Amino acid sequence: MRCRLEGGVLELVQGDITLQQVDAIVNAANRRLAGGGGVDGAIHRRGGSAIMEETRRRYPEGCPTGQAVITAAGELPSRFVIHAVGPVWRGGTHGEPALLASAYRHCLALAVANDCRSIAFPSLSTGAYRYPVSRAARTALAAVIEFLEEREAPELVRFVLFDEATYRAYAGALGENTGVSGSGRSRGPRSSG
Repeated sequence: MRCRLEGGVLELVQGDITLQQVDAIVNAANRRLAGGGGVDGAIHRRGGSAIMEETRRRYPEGCPTGQAVITAAGELPSRFVIHAVGPVWRGGTHGEPALLASAYRHCLALAVANDCRSIAFPSLSTGAYRYPVSRAARTALAAVIEFLEEREAPELVRFVLFDEATYRAYAGALGENTGVSGSGRSRGPRSSG
C-alpha cells in the first residue's frame, strides 16, 4: 500500500525489515541498547557485531524512552540503523502516545540530519512492550505524516510490518489519516494511490 503525501511517499509492506534496501532502518531498541529479541535481535544477528560495538562505544548511557540514536548498519543492506526506544504500554495513562510519537519523530529527524532519502520502520512498542497495535498504528502514522508535511523529507517512509494482522491495522489507520483505502486507492485530497 502506497500513499503520496505533500512531503513524500508513505508505504506499507509486510516483510522482514532486515532485508530492506533503504538508507536507514529503525530498530525497536530497549533503553540500554543491549540487544534483545524480536526486531532488535534480528537486526543484530543479520547486521553483525559491529552494530553492538558501536552502540556501546557511542552511547554507553543508552537512550531514553521516546528518543533515538544512530549507528552504521554493519552487514545490513542499509547505510544506517536508527535505534528507537518506544514506551512500554501501561494502559495509556503514562504518556505512552506522546512518547511513541516522539520516538518516530526523533528517527525521522536523525534520518534527515544524515541525508537519508529513505527509511524503514517496524511497528515500535507493539511486541514485547505490548502497545496495542491499532493504537500504535494511529499514533505512528499521524506522527510520520505530520513530519513529512512539515519537513518534506525523507522522500520515502516505509513501514515494514511482520505479519498480516499488523499490516491490516496499519492499513486501516492509514485510511483514517489520509483517506486511502486498503486497496491503496485515494479517497482524499492529500494522497494518491
